Amino acid sequence: MIKKDKYNDRILQELSKHGRIANTELAEKIGLSASACLRRVQELEHSGVIKGYRAILDSELLGNGFIAYVTVGLGLHTKDSQDAFEQAIANANEVKECHNVTGSFEYILRVETSNLKTYKTFHTDILGTLPQVNTITTHVVMDSPKNERA
Repeated sequence: MIKKDKYNDRILQELSKHGRIANTELAEKIGLSASACLRRVQELEHSGVIKGYRAILDSELLGNGFIAYVTVGLGLHTKDSQDAFEQAIANANEVKECHNVTGSFEYILRVETSNLKTYKTFHTDILGTLPQVNTITTHVVMDSPKNERA
């Protein structure tokens, strides 16, 4: 367990916004020496609190102008059914996120395709062919005024 204090909180907050910030700049922003800051960042990495760093991609510039959240209900609520569904979804490039949730359906997917036509192909040829799937509901993203997803 790492110690939770104002310095670690500020380090995590800054790195979540600017993962490529130089250690000296990070140290200056949070009020620590560069060596103390680096030691804390390394502790956060080694403890698993910081799982990694990644680039945030612009989906639209990559040709994925259609984004939807898709809720999926399974026909059977067994571990085998969930495992089979998750394996199939892991191979679908259109699915950027897959979350197993509680409620009236089992999964929420974040799906990105180039347009509505390519989404329909995904919906029909991928989701529609999985024997575990019982219900599919699509929620099209019109805008994202707040997006803190990294």
